Amino acid sequence: MITATDEALVRDHTVYACVMGSRAFGLATEDSDTDRRGVFVAPTPLFWRLTKPPAHIEGPAPEQFSWELERFCELALRANPNVLECLHSPLVEYADDTGRELLELRGAFLSRLAHATFVRYALGQRKKLEADVRQYGKPRWKHAMHLLRLLTSGRDLLRTGELHIDVGDAREELLAVKRGEVPWPEVERRMNRLAEENDAAADNSPLPPEPDRAAVEDFLVRVRRASA
Repeated sequence: MITATDEALVRDHTVYACVMGSRAFGLATEDSDTDRRGVFVAPTPLFWRLTKPPAHIEGPAPEQFSWELERFCELALRANPNVLECLHSPLVEYADDTGRELLELRGAFLSRLAHATFVRYALGQRKKLEADVRQYGKPRWKHAMHLLRLLTSGRDLLRTGELHIDVGDAREELLAVKRGEVPWPEVERRMNRLAEENDAAADNSPLPPEPDRAAVEDFLVRVRRASA
């Protein structure tokens, strides 16, 4: 359960907030939830105490999740797919001066590390889908759809150096997977092809080998200093 202190951190210190999930991906239907994600900056004096502020907070609204700025930057520098996608949501609900600077820095987080993280995350999800097929005779089709979306997004990031999360013209093709209209062997074939395309794209990607940690650290230090 969220505490009053945690709720105040989200309410009073959020610097960036966006909508994620199917609505940001262009895959929303009538029954889709609204997943909200955000970044808050815990006041610097809170870090001087023995008990540190939380690295993330769930709530207070349903389907809401927020990261403290430093944790968010750490995950983004590691090319965490969920965090990187938050920086590229087309549905930004709030950004103050710090949030806008974070958005301007989003290119600094991108690197070829995305190849390993996107494909590794997809592989983990695929193993869960295969377990469902063995146990129930079919996968969770919604998860299969999002796995295909993630592999496509990762491939295009590696090819172009830019991350776009709206599926665009692929919407109906992906929703057909969600509805279970595409046989599982065909979904597997698409997954295999996309994984191979991710590997091929990594070899000649315009992305740098590593993210720009210095630029991100400079930003974080300035935010901490201003808060102090």
